[in-house]
Amino acid sequence: MRKLTFSIGGIHPADSKFSRDCAIETLPLPQTVYVSMAQHLGAPATPVVAVGDKVKTGQVIAEPAGFISAFVHSPASGTVKSIGPRADIVGRPVNHIEIAVEGDEWAEGIDLSPELITALPESREEILDRVKKCGVVGLGGATFPTHVKLNPAPGSKAECLIINGAECEPFLTSDYRIMLERTKEILVGVAIMQKVLGGCKSVIGIEENKPEAIEAMNKALAELPYVNIHVQPLKKRYPQGGEKQLIDAVMGRQVGSGALPISVGAVVQNMATALAVYEAVQKNKPLITNTLTVTGDCLPVERQHNYLFRIGTPLSFIAQYAGGVPEEAAKIISGGPMMGKAISNLDAACVKGSSSILYLSREATLRKPASACIRCGRCADACPMGLEPFLLKRLSTAEDFDALEKNAVQDCIECGCCLYSCPANIPLLDIIRQSKAKVMGIMRARAAAAKK
Repeated sequence: MRKLTFSIGGIHPADSKFSRDCAIETLPLPQTVYVSMAQHLGAPATPVVAVGDKVKTGQVIAEPAGFISAFVHSPASGTVKSIGPRADIVGRPVNHIEIAVEGDEWAEGIDLSPELITALPESREEILDRVKKCGVVGLGGATFPTHVKLNPAPGSKAECLIINGAECEPFLTSDYRIMLERTKEILVGVAIMQKVLGGCKSVIGIEENKPEAIEAMNKALAELPYVNIHVQPLKKRYPQGGEKQLIDAVMGRQVGSGALPISVGAVVQNMATALAVYEAVQKNKPLITNTLTVTGDCLPVERQHNYLFRIGTPLSFIAQYAGGVPEEAAKIISGGPMMGKAISNLDAACVKGSSSILYLSREATLRKPASACIRCGRCADACPMGLEPFLLKRLSTAEDFDALEKNAVQDCIECGCCLYSCPANIPLLDIIRQSKAKVMGIMRARAAAAKK
């Protein structure tokens, strides 16, 4: 089958998928979990429990605080010890519910049997309600509430559901493992989302460096009763898993500046999100688990892992369970090396969208001294959004925010292709990211003023 890719920019970093052959292991429960109220895009959830309350696994402990928000559930049974600010992975104070773990007694109505359920609910509204009440959010990075994404605004029509199986970030393998180990459950999740979107065609995009996953998906599809779903191999190219890049590759359509994917008839969901939708709709299981990779260039093969974790598990607990932080680690990252965030606080807790604990050596993280820009244009060639990073850098230095907005700095997806490709070692991404945040703030303030 023809392998597709996006049409603008992109780079080819080394895969470094050292943990690809590591089967998913289930982590034990820690003594204490710390459940963040801000582990989804939008308004933080509002706690509905009090200190001293007894809770069960899967019980609602926080409710959405707005249209773009999500339910949060207890990842274990125990006693609520505190509710208040706690530092997240970058040190920001975020409201958490602390639960002293006393067991794993699940709330009633959750089906924990391994039996595959392939019959789909009749009602579209019932599906959306289950997805919402189970707190499902996008697990590809943005953690956008899934029930909102699956319910396009009136006048919008989904022509294609795209399932993101690219996992194009180096090192990460958790999506790859669930494609091999939870294949049919993922496909039922795809069929559920397809039904809710009106039966549109569904394309499962998987990069060519995962042939076993492509084969497993095709084999499972042949054994299931669903139609209009097919697997599409994609070329290995970063950032193939970007939402707009996937739409370009699969549909040949460009999402305009500031527009949503549905504007070109697309809805994009992550592979792990499809699994979470299956568990929510077919098993009534809330999103309290996800899969995370422990990996890095300074870890031996026997210490590479893919773990099934409960939200709220401290990263320090996982690191210790996996053998401790390697002495050679100069930096610890949550996510991939291209778009992940450096972990400044290993006592921070896992959230729904956690995807890795990545240990990188000094050699892998040491930046070379920056020199003058030579106007080579490699950053512009590499930018998958068609921007001119060298120009954005110059405008950022001049603090010309009007010109930055006119040159679409707000469209930057912060993928790091510009930094990766710069022969002068200029920290383009860092400079552009800071300016983008200021421009976005100006745009929000202008929009708010216009509503008054």
